[in-house]
Amino acid sequence: MNRMSGILALAIVLSGLVVAERALERVARAQPKSAPSFQVDPMWPKMPKQWILGQVSGLAVDARDHVWIIQRPWSLLDDEKARNPDAVCCTPAPPVMEFDAAGNYIQGWGGEGPGYEWPKDEHTIHVDYKGNVWISSAGGPRLRERTENQILKFTQAGKFLMQIGHRGQSKGSLDTNNFNNAADIYVYPKTNEVFVADGYINRRVIVLDADTGKFKRMWGAYGNVPDDSAPNRLADEGPGPQQFNLVHGVRVSDDGLVYVADRTNNRMQVFTIDGKFQREIFVERKTKLLGTSFSVAFSPDARQEYLFLADAGNGKVHIYDRRTLNEVGQFGRIGRYAGEFIFLHNVAVDSKGNVFTAEVGNGRRVQKFVRR
Repeated sequence: MNRMSGILALAIVLSGLVVAERALERVARAQPKSAPSFQVDPMWPKMPKQWILGQVSGLAVDARDHVWIIQRPWSLLDDEKARNPDAVCCTPAPPVMEFDAAGNYIQGWGGEGPGYEWPKDEHTIHVDYKGNVWISSAGGPRLRERTENQILKFTQAGKFLMQIGHRGQSKGSLDTNNFNNAADIYVYPKTNEVFVADGYINRRVIVLDADTGKFKRMWGAYGNVPDDSAPNRLADEGPGPQQFNLVHGVRVSDDGLVYVADRTNNRMQVFTIDGKFQREIFVERKTKLLGTSFSVAFSPDARQEYLFLADAGNGKVHIYDRRTLNEVGQFGRIGRYAGEFIFLHNVAVDSKGNVFTAEVGNGRRVQKFVRR
């Protein structure tokens, strides 16, 4: 073989390798991603022996991987509480509790105080990028009163900073000064805006300045103007309803997309931060128990590759490829053992990719799932 023939043969081989490599890349992209797997830690957290939890309606993970929960002391039954104050166990724990990454109790606070209206129905908790703690009042037995129209902001030590909205003042979904049983809160660092899933009575996402509480914008399903007069019942087939039906969860990704859990429409919708509709997915759409789209969290990698969605109706956490919204895994089932769920309400993720969940109803616990 002369030199020219050898060069030509080498070029053919290299070209073939390039073609094969590209083909393998296409095949790899077409293959479904393998989801991360998790193992429940049945000993997390370490509850102080004198306390017992009621319904755990919300949880959040802060920048130190400390886990914050908000729970409902009033939801405990008489046969769950000590009748004498000197008993070793048990009395209701504080509404707000902080645990470190190992599950050790750090502090607790909450309840009525000067200058603010403490929630009658504690619902969500969010620790923002500045370390402030936000809580809302929604759901629970006072829902029918439709008067829980406020959200609150505190320091981590429980010092009151700001109340937005006031009890009994809501004028509906177009009211820019009050909420009505707001379900979830998230502060987006890049714009210092607070996104509120407002939620149980109102039918919107509303955005405010996180420092002043000043109204910025709002939207309903598909970016429509919220309409309180529209039908509010599950459509389990056909086109999606044009209005939200219990806006229960909201999170903003690092690349500026707003993920909204529309609980009893059994769907999640995605928007730009300005409220322009992008896409939606339905979650176990035929389910008629509790709803299936409660709470959203992201994996901690730079691309936030995975999205975790809490589904109370089926007792599981769905795992999606965040960019394609293809489901790549799930874990959990309805049940009372460790790793199972009764009324799964909230999901959060720490910097190591561990998943935390909170349960209301008769679940009344927080669980940690360790990424393996």
